[in-house]
Amino acid sequence: MSDATASLRQLPSVDRLLKEHAAEELSGRYSRELAVQSIRQALDDARAAIRRGERIATVSDLLDAAKERLDRSFRPSLRPVINATGVIIHTNLGRAPLSDDALRAVQMVASGYSNLEYRLEEGTRGSRHDHISDLVRRISGAEDALVVNNNAGAVLLILSTLAQGREVIVSRGQAVEIGGGFRIPDVLRQSGARLVEVGTTNRTYLRDYDEAITPETALLLQVHPSNFRVEGFVHSATTEELVELGRRRGVPVVDDLGSGSLLDSSRFGLQHEPMVQERVAAGADLVAFSGDKLLGGPQAGLIAGKADLVDRLRRHPLARAIRVDKMTIAALAATLSHYILGEAIERIPVWRMISTPLSDLDARALRLARKLRQAGLSAETVPGLSTVGGGSLPGETLPTRLVAVRPGPDRLSAMELAAGLRRQDPPLVARLEHDRLLLDLRTVRPEDDRVVAAHLIAVARLSA
Repeated sequence: MSDATASLRQLPSVDRLLKEHAAEELSGRYSRELAVQSIRQALDDARAAIRRGERIATVSDLLDAAKERLDRSFRPSLRPVINATGVIIHTNLGRAPLSDDALRAVQMVASGYSNLEYRLEEGTRGSRHDHISDLVRRISGAEDALVVNNNAGAVLLILSTLAQGREVIVSRGQAVEIGGGFRIPDVLRQSGARLVEVGTTNRTYLRDYDEAITPETALLLQVHPSNFRVEGFVHSATTEELVELGRRRGVPVVDDLGSGSLLDSSRFGLQHEPMVQERVAAGADLVAFSGDKLLGGPQAGLIAGKADLVDRLRRHPLARAIRVDKMTIAALAATLSHYILGEAIERIPVWRMISTPLSDLDARALRLARKLRQAGLSAETVPGLSTVGGGSLPGETLPTRLVAVRPGPDRLSAMELAAGLRRQDPPLVARLEHDRLLLDLRTVRPEDDRVVAAHLIAVARLSA
């Protein structure tokens, strides 16, 4: 009898393992059938390991492997992560985190029934749009408002409703592509509208629009270049100029703002991002903007503007296909209320991160670096830059203080350390630069600083 055969016979049976307390817990948490399947797979893996000349797995090893397999298979694919990249509106990490009030609002309406489409005073059917439209009117000064699933949907709805089969005039420098391959010309074609480009990439004058208007012109479309910047020899017609032209020629002006700020970003040392209120005040007939970027709420597309046009949008069949659910409405309403109450900077995470003083970040970074050094890691604080991200304020940065962790000769490389941090619970995502791991605490909640330290120490110790 070979050594491998003898070792294989030492492995316990499935029935033997099922009598263990850990197996009983596994059956109770999942099911007996799933526990049996996982234990069998653990035994198969143990047999393969023995044939490769590895040691015999113990009962504890086998049950741990079975548990790990089941836990991993039922772990949600979509999980919370700690964002230590310094990118505030991180598209890959879910964009804007919600405020505590928005989270509570979602839980309240999601845990039972709600008056989503019901007028409590009259006892009659209502509209889900009523929960948002008044809030947007109060903030923006618009006559009416509508909310859909995202800003791309908002633009598609506007074009499909108001310009199908007709012409839409756009500056050549604004026929742009944003994230995910979303291109303005493609959306125009999908809506059934015909694109008419005017001007040049860097310079478009009011006369270019004026000369392009025909009886077939449905809209003048202004698109804010929210994810890039053209500098130097440039010129664009202003919203006020387009509005004056549109009124004179009888053509509505639509402003696609993209990120849609409701606060003045220049207050925080950033370039001034066009505000929804400003474009409404300038006379744009419709303004479309996102809910999950600088607004700081859930993914949504908002449309504010003239009541007759918004009413036409609301009645279009596409509006039902791209409408939002009760949880989005609850979170968005809570977020908009922060602006009305004048507490957006303190309550909305995006603006709280943007407005965090450098001195606060410096103090937190020093504490974290000191804790890491006490655990034997090479850590120091260095100056750095945070970015707004999410297609907002391109090229704009905020000064920050980074914690730089440099691997020692006997430890994991920076890339291996970063990979290990992503395997933690919750996963931690950081930057890599010049074989250093860089952590920007601007995008980390202060209460998570201790978790960041614990993850780093735990992963580093694996290589010790």
